Amino acid sequence: MSADNKALVRRLYEEVWNKRRLELVDEIISPSHALHDPNLTDSSVGPDAYRRQVSRFIVGIPDLRFTIEDIVDEKEKVAVAWTISGTHTGEFMGIPATNKKVYVEGITINHIVDGKIMDSYISWDTFGMMQQLGVVPALGQTKSFTAR
Repeated sequence: MSADNKALVRRLYEEVWNKRRLELVDEIISPSHALHDPNLTDSSVGPDAYRRQVSRFIVGIPDLRFTIEDIVDEKEKVAVAWTISGTHTGEFMGIPATNKKVYVEGITINHIVDGKIMDSYISWDTFGMMQQLGVVPALGQTKSFTAR
């Protein structure tokens, strides 16, 4: 079971994200899947919601590539430390293309039941990505302030 769960998660990143095989989402993601990402603004339940999330990323970063840095599983949970990289050449999160390269780290904890991902809890460095895109200043690079 444990090896099957890891293989399922690897398939999600390799096939769905990296090879853009969105038709596989229904095989991997449960109909009641909940996507827990604090950056989402719309519905995050079910395979269609997951497909929308993948589409958001690949529209904004068409050469997006997921790399699994580490993977740990215990019972029904598979935790993945990952990085994404690519070039921001399309609109992403309301930000017009900047043509800047991004490299972002994140972690997803997947809850797997009966061979499908039921829940995904995601934490990723959104702020760092916004800094790389030039949308927010890097820490220590704010406008100068005068002491009063």
